[in-house]
Amino acid sequence: MIDANVNNLEMMSKEELVETLTKMINGGVALSFNGRRTAQMIQRKVMPRVVHINKELSFNDLSGMCNNLLIDGENLQAMVTLFKYRGTVDLIVTDPPYNTGKDFRYNDKWDTDPNDPELGSIVTLEDGSRHTKWIKFMYPRIQMMYSMLKPNGILAICIDERELFHLGMMLNEVFGEENRIGLINWQKSYSPKNDSVHLSSATEYVLVYAKNKSNAKTELLARTEEMNSKYSNPDNDPEGDWTSGDPCARTKSEKDRYAIQSPFTGDLHYPGSGSWRHTKKNMRVYLEAWGSKYVEKDLGDGRTKALVIKGATLPSIPAEQNLDNTPVVTLEEKDEIIKKAEKKALKIKKSEVMPILHFLKDGYGRPRCKRYLKYVKQGKVPLTFWANEDYDEEFVLGCQSWEHSESGHSQTGMNELNYILGRGHDFETVKPLKLIEKIIQLWCPQNGIVMDPFAGSGTTGHAVLELNYLSDSNRSFILIEKGEKDDKYASTLTRERLKRAITGERVDKAGNTKVMEEKLDGGFVYWELEQKVDAKAILELQREELVDMVIASHWEEDKRRNSSLIERIDKDYQYLVGKNVLGEGFFIVWNGKDSVGKLDQDTYMQILKEAKREGVRSPYHIYARTQSYQTNKVKFYQIPDKILLHLGLNENCDRYNNEEE
Repeated sequence: MIDANVNNLEMMSKEELVETLTKMINGGVALSFNGRRTAQMIQRKVMPRVVHINKELSFNDLSGMCNNLLIDGENLQAMVTLFKYRGTVDLIVTDPPYNTGKDFRYNDKWDTDPNDPELGSIVTLEDGSRHTKWIKFMYPRIQMMYSMLKPNGILAICIDERELFHLGMMLNEVFGEENRIGLINWQKSYSPKNDSVHLSSATEYVLVYAKNKSNAKTELLARTEEMNSKYSNPDNDPEGDWTSGDPCARTKSEKDRYAIQSPFTGDLHYPGSGSWRHTKKNMRVYLEAWGSKYVEKDLGDGRTKALVIKGATLPSIPAEQNLDNTPVVTLEEKDEIIKKAEKKALKIKKSEVMPILHFLKDGYGRPRCKRYLKYVKQGKVPLTFWANEDYDEEFVLGCQSWEHSESGHSQTGMNELNYILGRGHDFETVKPLKLIEKIIQLWCPQNGIVMDPFAGSGTTGHAVLELNYLSDSNRSFILIEKGEKDDKYASTLTRERLKRAITGERVDKAGNTKVMEEKLDGGFVYWELEQKVDAKAILELQREELVDMVIASHWEEDKRRNSSLIERIDKDYQYLVGKNVLGEGFFIVWNGKDSVGKLDQDTYMQILKEAKREGVRSPYHIYARTQSYQTNKVKFYQIPDKILLHLGLNENCDRYNNEEE
């Protein structure tokens, strides 16, 4: 990829030239494109935005205490504004524009001013720089996604073949190739499409990366009824349902490659090319459970001592026999000791619980081991082949294929959206709920945060709500969606889908909207991003606007989540505006002259009265312009300084516009 821009050296900056030449000299691999340096630095220049909490568009928000956010705004600006959530997100699952010539927009002004609010125009297939524009668009967003994740967080990003390779190289650079968990290939179509003269595009991809793979965890999927149906309890074993498992391990260990003698036939059984899975001590216990005494004996077969019935006749082992390929050596004629052993074993088989090591074909076949359902991993590991039922071996997720039965089809996603909103929504591609739910189950803990910076129709939020309903989980979501220039559908389509997911409303065949499904618990707060944040903008906010800003930005070290959520108090108080889950009061000193005031002793006395009346406790979190009165019952936050700091800025030094950093 380094050679891609060698012919355009005159267009590259000094920094880009140095970086490209360094990579070439060191033999490294890098994604090279015109404007690379700008794309890498652009997220530093993005300013957070003033947040307006739209009460009318919020739903079941419990006065701002709801964990779920739907943000109407440009996603790079939104992620910068979400400074309080930085480093707290468990999973980012998202479906960015695919550069198909239909839906990807690029604003050329972003090259110099990433704070420009416009989304730009559609990038057509005829645009010779469309791949470069897509990379320049995605690179800073991937950087911001990285910073939003926890140290053990996961990014799962959907893509098709058009930008798969470019996206993979960007993720390798930002996350590190060593942190790639896997490439999922999922079946998006019921049948092949006639969309190519060569190969039909029936699949799409999900690239999965960890912020730090050594800290990340992949959960098990729920076991299916089909998997559990393989287990039964025909002998009333007190350990419960079981199935016959292979007693042999693939790994070769010479000390465990010996013969065992069947108590039914007297035949010798070897573990083939592998080894016995259980220790020799346990194997002896399992064999003696059939009623006969076993001893160790050297058979001269080149293996360690065998476990054989004491005093029994042994089969002759031909010198030329390959015991790996023919692991059974038969006994031509049973002696009296073998006949007695057979009689004891048959009685146990008919009247008692069978031992762990048992023999197929009513005792006259190869040995097997009981594998109890209660000791099997209670879940399905996402291996390449999804039919495996026990998954005993260590799991490494590499490149795998998910059939439509595992993850749904893209047409399923369209059908789901039609069912919720009716036809005519103008969405052409929608990921199925099943696909997103599966990703969430695998990589987000039950009380984690899921973010989607390209929320689209809101599938990710719907998936979180449904999983919370179906299982004992309490995940929350952060969705970001700007919509198109003439249709900012965050406030219409995305919001409406989430609302109807909660209310159970659907559209029937006649086009009527009514409750047709179970209601889901939950709600969401609707944020609207407005002008850029700076000290002047904050000081010019009206009281209710300032309340929104405090609720949106406030956080404390080690308390970024629950105790940083502020429930708005809409009562006739002069200063009291909210409380957190600990019952601590939040106050804004407003001087009645359209500006913030000073915390002095008289103001504090009034704050005490309001706190007593509402029943909020100390410490009191007080926002004001200045402070002349101090007490250990107050945590003071200077306006605008503290709000700027909570957004990653400060009044005097703006690192986002500092070219030197």
